[in-house]
Amino acid sequence: MADFLIYEQQGGVVTLTMNNPDKRNSLSGNETGSYQADDFEGACNRVNADMSVKVVILTGAGKAFSAGGDIFAMRDKTGPSAGRPVDIRNNYRNGIQRVPLAFYNIEVPTIAAVNGSAIGAGCDLVTMCDMRIASEHAKFAEIFVKLGIIPGDGGAWFLPRAVGMAKACEMAFTGDTIDAQEALECGLVSKVVPADQLMIAANKLAERIAVNPGHAVRMTKRLLREGQQSRLDTVLEMSAAFQSLAHHTQEHDDAINALVENIASKKDKS
Repeated sequence: MADFLIYEQQGGVVTLTMNNPDKRNSLSGNETGSYQADDFEGACNRVNADMSVKVVILTGAGKAFSAGGDIFAMRDKTGPSAGRPVDIRNNYRNGIQRVPLAFYNIEVPTIAAVNGSAIGAGCDLVTMCDMRIASEHAKFAEIFVKLGIIPGDGGAWFLPRAVGMAKACEMAFTGDTIDAQEALECGLVSKVVPADQLMIAANKLAERIAVNPGHAVRMTKRLLREGQQSRLDTVLEMSAAFQSLAHHTQEHDDAINALVENIASKKDKS
């Protein structure tokens, strides 16, 4: 089977494209029942090991970002839905649940470029990214409840952090679909652009990040992550340790020297 994720790198920017448009980039797994988790884990590990990578863009091929789970597999009790309850539990733990863990632990900033429908697990995958830009054609739905199931991929953790608890409850309890404009209004995405401008906008944002020193970007993301769940004194202690490393890098010296020279140049002209 061909890889589910296409991995492309240009400069410090990696673009990951979910590439199964015939199935609307669903996350229901392959012959091994791994939910494309191998591809996501492999891509995230590759990014973490490659210090030339400074930012990742995630998007989908075709008209959909990701349609989430395969309803036909659910109907036929195959793939993750196969077996006894204890088997299904392990299918989730060993499959789809590896995706949020991999994405949460990716060391560089991530941008979701939402080109079309992001439904169920696809919607949750959007919330796993640090920043989110939507095409005007994008739609979002936390649809699990309409199917009589629950968000089994971590959506109950990610969605409230993206849109706040009240809006997350509304989306999760109704399963209703929202359009790109409503997603912008509730903070699920930060920008909505014409469809033909989506990847241009995502790459412009990525490039604004990628011009900065990679070590500083990675450590800043780690601190932001830690700040979501740790005490202030813990984050301050970690910040002091990270800052001691940052102060002893060539990138820091070069940036400070360039800034001092710029200030001096402006004074001379005045």
